[in-house]
Amino acid sequence: MATPRISAYLPPDIDPTKAAVAFGRRALPKLNEELQAPELLTQQRALMALCDLVHDPEKVYQAIALGFLDSLKNLLVHQDQTVRQKTTEVLSIMALHSIGREGLIRSGVISALTGLLDDPVDICRKNTHQIFDRLAKLPEGAAGVLRAALVPPLLLKLETELDEIQELILETLSNCLRVEVSEALAAGALTVLKEKLSHPSAAIRSKAAWVLLEISSHAEGKMAVCKEEVIPALVSLLEDTEPQVQGHSAGALMFAIVPPQGRSSAMGAEAIPPLLTLVAEETSKARLNAIKTLTLLAELPEGRQALLDHRDTFLQCLHDPSEAVQRAAEIAIAVIDWKPFCSRDLF
Repeated sequence: MATPRISAYLPPDIDPTKAAVAFGRRALPKLNEELQAPELLTQQRALMALCDLVHDPEKVYQAIALGFLDSLKNLLVHQDQTVRQKTTEVLSIMALHSIGREGLIRSGVISALTGLLDDPVDICRKNTHQIFDRLAKLPEGAAGVLRAALVPPLLLKLETELDEIQELILETLSNCLRVEVSEALAAGALTVLKEKLSHPSAAIRSKAAWVLLEISSHAEGKMAVCKEEVIPALVSLLEDTEPQVQGHSAGALMFAIVPPQGRSSAMGAEAIPPLLTLVAEETSKARLNAIKTLTLLAELPEGRQALLDHRDTFLQCLHDPSEAVQRAAEIAIAVIDWKPFCSRDLF
């Protein structure tokens, strides 16, 4: 039988760790006021509630319009680690949305986050690097990271950070170095990345090879990769057990061996056998990159001579489902079959 007794427990949908969200248009303005409140518990609860709300891109748009980003930037230097953690989490979630990324870049959040690179709390640093990674996917974000002179400290952090954070750093660097490489090369990027090519983590090896691919896409980077003898390390990864590592390494080689010094270094490292193995594997993700790399090596007399005996391997690629692979194979065969012009051929 029902009784008028009232339970002492809160309703199941009430979370005492979060601030009560006001109704309608008042919800976000009230939270913004609470973020600036002097009471620590009020700030913590407001941040907890905000973490839920910013999953909605419409709420992100409203929050940016209401000036939330200024309040959040002020909280990044808060003495309380929970406040810093939840603040970086809010910004990381906002960076998942295009409107959020644009707002964060315009408001100068990148520079404001630089102080958290040495935060003692792991999750704060991880959230910070997630934000850098997500913002750097936009050209404006990558330019913002470069303007903030973050590339040298990010390279330093590759030597000390947790593996999962190293992966985020490498993602950020790959997008930034697509734009400009001079600062990274001056900071010793190739030495650090060469070490990462032998890291126990396949994800880190793969991402390090991808960063080297971006570096090698620049003329300055190609010459530096040859000089620092990175090519033999990339050749060794062609036999890695992880297909993604093989693919990224073959891609980096494809750019790095464009200069004559690069091709000589690849020949010295005996790159042809592992590249042919990748070409022969019909399911290999590295197949296209391997064919293009071998085509460059075939421009050397010794490379062409070595590949003449493997012409059938490229003929099989003419039936590949990928038109790009078929076209690359046709070019490779033409280069391998090329013969020097001799004046006697006229008679």
